[in-house]
Amino acid sequence: MYELLIQNGSTVYLPPVQEEVKVTTERQISPGSIEFSFVDTGISIAEGNPVRFKDGETGVFYGFIFKIKRDRSNIVKVTAYDQIRYLKNKDTMVYENKTAAEVVMQIANNFNFNLGTIADTIWKIASRVEDNESLMDMIGNALDLTLQNTGDLYILHDDGGKLNLSFIGDMYVPIVIDAETGQNYDYESSIDSDTYNRIKLVFDNEKTGKRDVYIAQDSSHMNDWGILQYFDTLQDGENGQAKADALLKLYNKATKTLTIKDACGDSRVRGGSLVVVQLDLGDVQIKNLMLVEKCVHKYGESKHTMDLTLSGGGFSA
Repeated sequence: MYELLIQNGSTVYLPPVQEEVKVTTERQISPGSIEFSFVDTGISIAEGNPVRFKDGETGVFYGFIFKIKRDRSNIVKVTAYDQIRYLKNKDTMVYENKTAAEVVMQIANNFNFNLGTIADTIWKIASRVEDNESLMDMIGNALDLTLQNTGDLYILHDDGGKLNLSFIGDMYVPIVIDAETGQNYDYESSIDSDTYNRIKLVFDNEKTGKRDVYIAQDSSHMNDWGILQYFDTLQDGENGQAKADALLKLYNKATKTLTIKDACGDSRVRGGSLVVVQLDLGDVQIKNLMLVEKCVHKYGESKHTMDLTLSGGGFSA
């Protein structure tokens, strides 16, 4: 049983929803959203009103109205976002010797975000200057640096109105996506984007007056695909060779995208979840855990489906 509530001041409404409720979340830092329509029967709502959506006892979404559209047929269309939307605010931040988790907590404290569980990301960023950047990018940069230097992936997500930072291993949902639970799929394999078989990192060493160069490469894939080079500069305090090795492990593979259409819905699944996938895709058979890059839930009157964009096990989105 679904429950959609809108609160305006002390008044709580249960709007008579038309068609379906759509809830979208992504693995990369992006506001979760809910979209729905209802017949205008005198319900008084405004931008900023909180919206809560539940599937039975499972909280699916909590956020705030950002868009209201009305047409001649008295249909009201509403779009609300969770509090990650407020990470689009811009600011300047200078920090030293902080973990990505500490960056999240500092930003949350400065901007009055409601915090839930924040995983310890352990690895410390020696120093960083974020000038006129969105809060979203500040956190994203810290998490990217953590991934590039350690190989550990963390997911920032909103859960019931609280900002959470979770290690990817803790995002497992015990369901299986197979030929019976997924109606259709799109599958693509490519080395045209985000595939690199040679990593070159440089650091301008002020102490020696020289440029330090760190390289990691896969000669076999260079012979197969040609040289696909990733180049970047290092910050003070980064381990150049360790980062080059970690980046090669991350990018030295074909990117394969898999989108499942109209799978049987499970409200526990969101962007950043890990699910088991068992599918025969012709050139490859999948039977392993995959990461949900994007999840779109569609709640109808008598049907709940979800579209999933997946990565992992040789796949990436």
